[in-house]
Amino acid sequence: MKEQYYEQVNEVLAYVNQIVVGKEQVVKKVMAAILAGGHILLEDIPGVGKTTMAVAFSNALSLCSKRLQFTPDVMPSDVLGFSLYNKKTGEFEYQPGAVACNLFLGDEINRTSPKTQSALLEVMEEGNVTVDGVTRKVPDPFIVIATENPAGSVGTQMLPESQLDRFMICTSMGYPELEDEIAIVKGKQEDRLHTTEVHPMSREQLLACREAVAEIYVSDEVYRYICELCQKTRNHPMVELGVSPRGSVALASVARAIAFLNGRDYVLPEDVQEVFYDVAAHRLLLSSKARASKTKAEDVLNEIIHDVKGPRVNGRAK
Repeated sequence: MKEQYYEQVNEVLAYVNQIVVGKEQVVKKVMAAILAGGHILLEDIPGVGKTTMAVAFSNALSLCSKRLQFTPDVMPSDVLGFSLYNKKTGEFEYQPGAVACNLFLGDEINRTSPKTQSALLEVMEEGNVTVDGVTRKVPDPFIVIATENPAGSVGTQMLPESQLDRFMICTSMGYPELEDEIAIVKGKQEDRLHTTEVHPMSREQLLACREAVAEIYVSDEVYRYICELCQKTRNHPMVELGVSPRGSVALASVARAIAFLNGRDYVLPEDVQEVFYDVAAHRLLLSSKARASKTKAEDVLNEIIHDVKGPRVNGRAK
């Protein structure tokens, strides 16, 4: 059965990689976060295919999806929903917002106000929406794929730390290589979205794949390695705010998914290292000393990876 899940996931990856040319590693990490039950933040400059990737995953997963373009005038009620008075019944009726779906595509999330950004906090963490004192569940699974432009872009608002911490991974696509860009220009990514054949994964199949990923074995030595890496971020002289315990849990979950995508039923330290930057970098708040010396989060994490020795894991314990 696990081989069947592996084949289904590979079909999704193959489809998305046809749409988003030359970004196999990014696509793999986004798929891993989805399998681990997390949310994804795509941070990069405009025009490199962030939204195209999000739409491609929406097509491949055949889930109920909604897309919201965040602008300064978007209100929390647009995201969560609102109550509307019905004259006939004499009662207020709930009108669902954009998050009433399985896959929510939030485009340029940092272009809206902090109040609207914070509207996503509860639903991303608990899968609930509270409007006028009434709490309602959103459909399961619920996945947020959000895009944002780099801080400093015109009209952007930095996401608060509490919001960033709810994204399991944050990754960047970057500019394509020359040959990949030629393929993009010749093929037009937007056209591929409508012409590329896809055999979408159903909701039930995705939930079954998530269960299979959750069963991937993690040894005590690898758990310790994960926690040592995260502890090190909290004690680093260049860091004011390190990776939270939520981040440690996220790292273990994504590492399981990476092991699954690598064709194993157990996690190696290499799986943890493969996604450490994507899980940890956006959770770090660097000190003023780091900013003055132009030290980046990646520099700190590189040093930590080098200093914390990974355990030897030969396979799954019997």
